[in-house]
Amino acid sequence: MARLYLVRHGQAAASWDEDPDPGLNDLGHRQAAAMAAAMAPLGPLSIMVSPLLRTRETARPLEAIWSVTGVVEPAIREIPSPSQDLGRRRQWLQEVMAGTWAQADTWLQPWRQGMIDTLLAVRNDSVVVSHFVAINVAVGAAQGDDRVTLFRPDNCSITVLESDGQKLRLVELGDALQTEVG
Repeated sequence: MARLYLVRHGQAAASWDEDPDPGLNDLGHRQAAAMAAAMAPLGPLSIMVSPLLRTRETARPLEAIWSVTGVVEPAIREIPSPSQDLGRRRQWLQEVMAGTWAQADTWLQPWRQGMIDTLLAVRNDSVVVSHFVAINVAVGAAQGDDRVTLFRPDNCSITVLESDGQKLRLVELGDALQTEVG
């Protein structure tokens, strides 16, 4: 049984409709350092990060403490957007997040299933630094819940799942976000 620590990236320097790949702002770097300090006694563990800069920057303090390098895993990336037009992305995302996966565009299903399959394939306790919707995909799979948004993981919150290779099981939800997703 592998224990998976799903970490949402630290606070980004720009919102989803302002920059397609922002790094962390100052608060985000402090959140990442605090997360790394809290997780330090659990490792060293393997670390997977999405290809986006904010997840890689979030993982760096933990990589430094454990002297490991995170593996970039495209399957745990941010939910793909139908448009590169940043102005349209926010409205689209809000609509998707308010619904269920059965209502979502069919082209999103392979991304969702890829996230689940990637987590099920992990054989050792690992840290997975990912994104709001991606973490919700994992929690939904663990709970058999089709809603796109089941909870609002805060920046650098840690959601714990277990995988037996066949099913995901929720152990503990991370801290919930108190403000709107930006």
